[in-house]
Amino acid sequence: MTFGFAPSAATSLSASAGSVNHTARMLEPAEWAAAGIPLLRSPREVVSGLHARHRPASATAVVAVLDHEERLTASASFARRSTAAADGWEFRNALLAHLRRVIPHDLRRRTPVRTAVLLYCREGDERWTEEDGAWMWGLRDACTLHGLRCGAYITLTRGGWQVLGEGRGGRMPTLLSRPSDLADTSVAHDHVPLRTGGGAAEALRRSAAR
Repeated sequence: MTFGFAPSAATSLSASAGSVNHTARMLEPAEWAAAGIPLLRSPREVVSGLHARHRPASATAVVAVLDHEERLTASASFARRSTAAADGWEFRNALLAHLRRVIPHDLRRRTPVRTAVLLYCREGDERWTEEDGAWMWGLRDACTLHGLRCGAYITLTRGGWQVLGEGRGGRMPTLLSRPSDLADTSVAHDHVPLRTGGGAAEALRRSAAR
């Protein structure tokens, strides 16, 4: 498995102690690939469903919780602060706050039964960046603190989507494409009550009306 590397515009490295701590809160591609992240059976359907529900723009994160059959249980979207540095600690806190709003924790379970995945929309190409590494660190830590299994990290760019660490991706949807109708995505056919945060109310109303 090979990974490209692109420098992150949001992350600057320096020799200061603060920078050392800052860069420690990120995961390199090799670390992520070795973490045993469960593979998505239908990544395109998950990406298309989240794209249709949340209609994310650039610098938007969509965190979703899937059950053991890869059905969408809850999701939330939020915009990344453009002035903030790419720091896994800050990303972890943001992800955890939104998870707590949309779904109860599973900390009482011995083994996680639900999986959290993260779709992050950004400029640039599909190559890994330090910003991606910070999101990976944040997702893994947020899952641990909420009793969830850490799932896939997916980027959505102008060129399409990419599941980092797996080498799987597709051309549609893209950062600029028009979201498809929820009826065209398998994750729209929920079998459990769906909690969604971050601007998906209109999409849910259309889905419920069918």
